[in-house]
Amino acid sequence: MKIEKPEIRHVNIIRYIQPFREGGSLPALVDADDGFSYVIKFRGAGQGKKALIAELIGGELARYLGLRMPEMVFAELDESFGRTEPDEEIQDLLKFSVGKNLGVHFLSGAITFDANVDVVSEEEASKIVWLDALLMNVDRTPRNTNMLIWHKELWLIDHGASLYFHHSWDNWEEQALKPFIQIKDHVLLKNASQVRRIDEEYTPLFTKEHIHNILAIIPDEWLLQEGRHISPEESRAIYTEFFMRRIAHSQNFIKQIEHERENRI
Repeated sequence: MKIEKPEIRHVNIIRYIQPFREGGSLPALVDADDGFSYVIKFRGAGQGKKALIAELIGGELARYLGLRMPEMVFAELDESFGRTEPDEEIQDLLKFSVGKNLGVHFLSGAITFDANVDVVSEEEASKIVWLDALLMNVDRTPRNTNMLIWHKELWLIDHGASLYFHHSWDNWEEQALKPFIQIKDHVLLKNASQVRRIDEEYTPLFTKEHIHNILAIIPDEWLLQEGRHISPEESRAIYTEFFMRRIAHSQNFIKQIEHERENRI
């Protein structure tokens, strides 16, 4: 199977509607010049551009697995928004987010996934658990599922807490080989009975070319490392090697998943 380089549209933010206060980084609902509304992840928020990178990579890998992920766009924010916002906290956030941010299509009317009510197939649950273990995503727990039900279908949102190694770049080679112990808290763990089959089916498809095609769409300006003399291409090379090592040693996190499932069941 050949995966083409993803195409991400560019939009301009024309109206700031409201912040989502439950999000630690104050994402917001906005209208864009293409007539649609988006949830914006701001480059000036707490985790900065790294959270945008993780969101973009995680969302595109989810899509490749056949999981539902709202469309993502590059959303340009003009400096005028910061000048007209009365809330000082939001004003500062907008001021430091002028330029290219990441927007996720707003699923109007969607409701938060409830593991006690909503049904997920074992195959879909296994794909999600496998992906989150690959990404080292710490944020898909019963307390914060980061999944929505929209038109009776499950949709994934918010992969910004993934790939936490890239916040320091320390020991990334070691991190790539580690199991993922936080998978014990995953909201879908008990349903993920097919992770080994999913691993056997998809690891051959996650090639260096596929990963590079996704990394190629990340804007260079997001990849510049403050305090580190690493070029955007060097950063992409590290991400690529991280994924190649992690996929090659996927048994490390597969065994962890199976161990935690046995403990829970």
